Amino acid sequence: MSEGDERTLLVASPYEDLLAHIAADLEAEPELNIGEMPFTVTNVSPLSPDVGEPGTTGTLETGTGVLVRIPPWRFDDYGLDIDHEQSEFWRPEHTMEPFTTQIEANLDKKHSLFCSDHLPGPSDVDGGLFDGYELIKTFAIPVTPTTGQQETWVLSKWRFDYTVRDPDHRRHLNLALDVGIGERNSLGFGFLNISTHDE
Repeated sequence: MSEGDERTLLVASPYEDLLAHIAADLEAEPELNIGEMPFTVTNVSPLSPDVGEPGTTGTLETGTGVLVRIPPWRFDDYGLDIDHEQSEFWRPEHTMEPFTTQIEANLDKKHSLFCSDHLPGPSDVDGGLFDGYELIKTFAIPVTPTTGQQETWVLSKWRFDYTVRDPDHRRHLNLALDVGIGERNSLGFGFLNISTHDE
């Protein structure tokens, strides 16, 4: 990056009030610092991404890498011959079952945090979250999860095809747009964008 470059920063949250406060602060004080890099915010625009009404088809693409770790107590369930007691980062050789199960379980937790108790979560309904999974790449990066501790994490980038089945499925997909999929979304991992959308 060079001085004068323009960038777009997306801030996602299921809390609209929080987003409104961030927007108001940036409009009142347009300087934004990321680490030691100062930026000037020239425009704040609200977005309301929506996967569409039931029957809508489309594709979601990960804007950042997805973190999926398989806990050791699930190794046997997935038929993984792994000889250590730490969680295993998902890789293509582990097959799709651990990936899809872990992201659904993770979205279930987020659903219980942000949606009404009487509404069914992703694992409470028939059908998968996505129709198709296209792996773009896997990659490893150094991450500092806590101060003074650096680890290497394996992430993956994806395109997910979907067909909105019903209002519950729409809510689950829109929740994924708001909060991300996989783990450690607060560190910026697992965020989704709508790349195609057909009524």
